[in-house]
Amino acid sequence: MVVCILVVIMGNTTLNVAIPTLQRDLGASQGELQWAIDAYILVFAGLLFSWGVVGDRIGRRRVLLIGLSIVTVASLLGAFSSSPGELILWRAVTGIGGAAVQPATLAVITNVFPARERGRAIGVWAGAGGLAVAAGPLASGAVLEHFWWGSILLLAVPVALVGIVATLVVVPESRDPAPGRLDVPGVLLSILALTALVYGIIHGGSGAGWSSAGVLVPIVGGLALLTLFVWLQARSNHPALDVSLFRTPAFSAAAAALALNFFALMGATFYLVYYLQGVRGYGPLASGAALIPMAVGLAFMAQVSARLAERYGAKAVVGSGFLLITGAVCAVQLLDRTSSLGLLLVVLAVQGLGMGAVMAPTTESIMSVVPRHKAGAGAAVNNSVRQVGGALGVAILGSLLAASYSAQLGDAVDALPAPARAEASTSIVATLEATQAVQGDAEAAAAVSGLADAAEDAFVAAMHVTALGTAAATLLATVVVFTWLPGRRARATAAS
Repeated sequence: MVVCILVVIMGNTTLNVAIPTLQRDLGASQGELQWAIDAYILVFAGLLFSWGVVGDRIGRRRVLLIGLSIVTVASLLGAFSSSPGELILWRAVTGIGGAAVQPATLAVITNVFPARERGRAIGVWAGAGGLAVAAGPLASGAVLEHFWWGSILLLAVPVALVGIVATLVVVPESRDPAPGRLDVPGVLLSILALTALVYGIIHGGSGAGWSSAGVLVPIVGGLALLTLFVWLQARSNHPALDVSLFRTPAFSAAAAALALNFFALMGATFYLVYYLQGVRGYGPLASGAALIPMAVGLAFMAQVSARLAERYGAKAVVGSGFLLITGAVCAVQLLDRTSSLGLLLVVLAVQGLGMGAVMAPTTESIMSVVPRHKAGAGAAVNNSVRQVGGALGVAILGSLLAASYSAQLGDAVDALPAPARAEASTSIVATLEATQAVQGDAEAAAAVSGLADAAEDAFVAAMHVTALGTAAATLLATVVVFTWLPGRRARATAAS
């Protein structure tokens, strides 16, 4: 299951450090770059719940094999894409496979391990996911040093093949022994609702404007469909999801905390990659390596937090984790163009420790409430809130970053030729690319001589604003956890 989860998480993070390379080699625009990443997230999030329900019915092992096979084929074809549109298509297909794999891994763990061991097993699973957060960018950076951009998609192929063989050899089949009639309208409604909601969030984060019809219609429509889905599930004799689970504080508070954790994780990773490559001038390999302390801290604490939660309760451990995250993102204010690498690594390590303290106990809190025979649906809810939270993090914090950067840069881009100004003001990578493009013209190069420095200063200021937005989200999560997540005594009472 650890190997399988590596396939999914790496598939979600490998392109992050390749953004500048894709912009150069494929001629992708800023919007196409974002969709190359978000196409995977959109399809993945939209199908998570459906695959979880299907796994409960036809078998989680079978769904694992289907998902890993789809990832293998889509990664191979995507690696040889000749245009941004083709890459976006194959990334979306990869998301179909990833959505099948992730809930099945957690459902298998829930069914294989007895209750007394499940928390620690989930800690290992969550820790592996944390390592993959850095392993994806690091592996991508390593191959980009020597090979073309498509090689980063081929990284998933051997890992997926190992997962297929291992699943065939050691994973027992498990399913709901009495699944009843499949709620097809409910499953289809969940796909439409999650896809519309995540699409609206992503589209808003791409600069379309949060008040535009293209953003408001899918977001409001997605929320309306989700409301209808919950209403129908509450009245169904054979629901795909037992919505009464959300009346349990351990379930609903843990789901909210997990979503806010991934909001901070994905949002912070997004702006830190731009900082490392755009401001500090790191290559893909070095910027991927800089994320190692966060991944190691996350992986270590994910395993330790499972034991701590058994002793002190999920509330104390998860709440303390969010306080660590808040401190780390506030410390981003200390980073500038010339900050020491040591300071950055300490900030990332503390952030990773905090996130690791959140992931395993919240996941265990969710899965402990769900009946074992419905583990696939429970895992799908767990992973859906992670993905929606992550998409919100990239979209909202990305929008805040872009707006702040453009405001801080001001009219400095007026030194560029008119056709390049609009795109150059969207991100530091685009600004530096536009500056580099005019270097062959001595007069134009002289006119933009100070633009690179202005862009770096503007980005640092925008990153500081965005980090404060991240801190606001993690403080909200702290309040949610200390208010509603059950403590040790409550958990012990429930267990008895």
